[in-house]
Amino acid sequence: MDLQLKDKVALVTGSSSGIGASIAKTLAREGATVIVHGRNADRAKRVADEIREQGGKAFAVIGDLSEETGAKAVIEEAFKAAGRIDILVNNAGGTDAAPVTWESGSLADWKEKFEQNFFSAIRVLQAVLPQMKTLGWGRVVQISTGLATQPGTFMVDYAAAKAAMNNTTVSLAKGFAKFGITINTVSPGPIVTPAFERVARGVAEANGWGNDWDEIERKFAEESVSTSVGRVGRVEEIANAVAFLASPLAGFINGANLRIDGGFVTSVN
Repeated sequence: MDLQLKDKVALVTGSSSGIGASIAKTLAREGATVIVHGRNADRAKRVADEIREQGGKAFAVIGDLSEETGAKAVIEEAFKAAGRIDILVNNAGGTDAAPVTWESGSLADWKEKFEQNFFSAIRVLQAVLPQMKTLGWGRVVQISTGLATQPGTFMVDYAAAKAAMNNTTVSLAKGFAKFGITINTVSPGPIVTPAFERVARGVAEANGWGNDWDEIERKFAEESVSTSVGRVGRVEEIANAVAFLASPLAGFINGANLRIDGGFVTSVN
C-alpha cells in the first residue's frame, strides 16, 4: 500500500532508540524526510545515518524537550534542517527513575514526569501547529500508553501524565480539524524495547528465570504483562500503525486513541 508520504517531512521526538527509532525508519521507508530527535547525540545521529544508508532522507536534532531552552533549540534546528514539519510524532518521554507509587513518590517526581511526558509534547505542539495551520495540512500522532486508560498502583505519575496527553489529543483534534490537521493517540502495550528488556531481566533475576532471553520474554508475558494474544509486541507493530495515521489515507481518523497492546487493556475502548 502506498501511504503517500513521499516528500512529507516528519519530526519524531524521542526517536534515537526503541519505538521512536522504529517509527522514524518506517516513515523514511515510506518516502518521508525524517527529523530524528534525541537527547543523546551519538544515538540520534546513528539512527539518522542508518536511514540515509538505506536510501532515506534524515536529519538529527539534539535537545531536552523537558525544559524550555532545549525545546526551543530542537524546534529551531528542525525547521532549519527541513524548512517545515508536516507530521509530528510526539514520542519523547519515559520513566527513567524507579517506578513511583502513591506511597513512594514525591511532588518532585510528579513534576519531573509531567515535564518529561506531557509538557514536552505541549512545547512542540505549540511550535509546530501554527505552521501546519498555515500549510493547511498536518498529522499529529501522540504516543501514550495503555496505563493511561487502565492505571495500576505503580508508575502512577507516568500514567497520569499520559492520560493528560490522551485528553489533550481530543481537544486539539476538535480545534484543528478545520485546518486539515488530524491529531490522534497511539497507546502501546508491553513492547520489546531496550528499557523493556532491562525491566524483564531484572524480574527474571529476582525470580530465578535464568538468562535465556526467549524464556524470560515468555515468562514475563505470562506472569507480569498478560495479553490476550499471549505475547508482548514489537516496535514495528507500533511503527506501522503510526505510519498509517500519519498518512493522507487516514484523513477520517481524528481524536482517536488506537490501542496496540495485544489486548493488555481490558476495556470496551
